[in-house]
Amino acid sequence: MKLLTHNMLACHIKGVKNNYPFLIEATQVEARDADYNPDFLKHIFPRIDWPAFMQGAKSLKCADGLPETATPDMLDNSLFLQKFHHALLEVVLEEGALVCPETGRKFAVNKGIPNLLLQEDEC
Repeated sequence: MKLLTHNMLACHIKGVKNNYPFLIEATQVEARDADYNPDFLKHIFPRIDWPAFMQGAKSLKCADGLPETATPDMLDNSLFLQKFHHALLEVVLEEGALVCPETGRKFAVNKGIPNLLLQEDEC
């Protein structure tokens, strides 16, 4: 699971108010090459919740060189774009868990795929 995906997911357990962002428990992380497309990064940037992205990047140990806060003017900096690209699209959580920030419920991530299915009593 890439941090792009992580940034879009929330916990949907019934009654949970603090459902975003998931905490990440990583047991296996891999880096995979992805085509570098600065235009895509500039387009997706406004949709990224930066604090959630940074939390995920720190969990996956790929936050080096990324700022704690980011502004649109940083999109003109090629070094920033390369580091953003790497963390957002090339670092993959292969095995581990996503943890609901309110309940602590763990959702397994196996082979890069998060299983967010709820138990019957959580619906």
